[in-house]
Amino acid sequence: MTTIPLVDLGRQYESIREDIDAAVARVIKSAVFIQGPEVGAFEREFAAFVGARHAVGVGSGTDALHLALRACGVRPGDEVVTTAMSFFATPEAIRMCGATPVFVDIDPATCNLDVAAVEAQCTSRTRAIVPVHLYGQPADMDPLLDIARHLKIAVVEDAAQAHGARYCGRPVGTIGRAACFSFYPGKNLGAYGDAGAVVTDDDAVADQVRLLRDHGRRSKYEHLVQGFGARLDALQAAVLRAKLPHLEGWNARRRALAARYTQELTRAGIDAPHVPEWAVPVWHLLVVRVKNRAAVQKRLADAGVSTGVHYPIPLHLQPALAHLGLGAGSYPEAERAAGEVLSLPMFAELDEREIPRIVSLLGGERADQPGN
Repeated sequence: MTTIPLVDLGRQYESIREDIDAAVARVIKSAVFIQGPEVGAFEREFAAFVGARHAVGVGSGTDALHLALRACGVRPGDEVVTTAMSFFATPEAIRMCGATPVFVDIDPATCNLDVAAVEAQCTSRTRAIVPVHLYGQPADMDPLLDIARHLKIAVVEDAAQAHGARYCGRPVGTIGRAACFSFYPGKNLGAYGDAGAVVTDDDAVADQVRLLRDHGRRSKYEHLVQGFGARLDALQAAVLRAKLPHLEGWNARRRALAARYTQELTRAGIDAPHVPEWAVPVWHLLVVRVKNRAAVQKRLADAGVSTGVHYPIPLHLQPALAHLGLGAGSYPEAERAAGEVLSLPMFAELDEREIPRIVSLLGGERADQPGN
């Protein structure tokens, strides 16, 4: 039986083995492992890819969120408005600043935050809004920018899953005051370990992130502020440099695979992921909504098809955030989605001919039309 993984980093490595091996060997030969020229070169190249003035490499996507929020002025006692459906790093970074995450429910059509619900959650303590471009699908940014301008607060994009996505023709990562990328291995642009970057056009934000990532110092033993050990290491930067020239091609391939998925899902009577007219996603994940998810997952697994669930517990119901006092029913659309979302195999090296088989194994299971 042929197995189909959710993602296959081995296939990707085989396709660029020589580039990766040469990049790793170059760093080892240089013996410069922390920051250094590889990190600087990657920062310039990734900033050019995104279309921003600065990219500051950091140790992880979580570091990127944490340091970007601090650099944008988020302090203890502040509030930061964000979505109820994301990976835990989003509110975790807010808490690391000493601030309180304030959640909004999601738009059931896209699983991104419901922009119409944001302003009502803002108070005099709100210092930032963090939209998440979930699954590689851009959030609706213009209404959020309008709110931020009116309230004089920052928009910090969580672009951890959206390398190369576009909103109204603009690259994701260039829309808010700062944006945060993760290069976790399974991302569209993934390192071989943890890595991340803060992208911004704001010189002051970039300067502050550079200071904070390296123990608050400008020279070896002069520490100007309390900082963190959050640097991007040279090996990861070299791997990312080797992969970056392939990213546009990989994203194009993902779009082609998503189009085939849409064709097959529609034929099977299953709702394909909704794409607003202003969005160009990069399909980090291909997510459908199904009833009886456990049974569907077992059927696929028994047939050798791996799936995932992103994410089974909405953020307000995470035990680590129980102190916020937000019980079941607080954000019903996020709770409903958490029980229905199912991530299907999606990676650039996926054989398009495998998609009809994957969809056929869904067995006609589908959730009710979102919003019904």
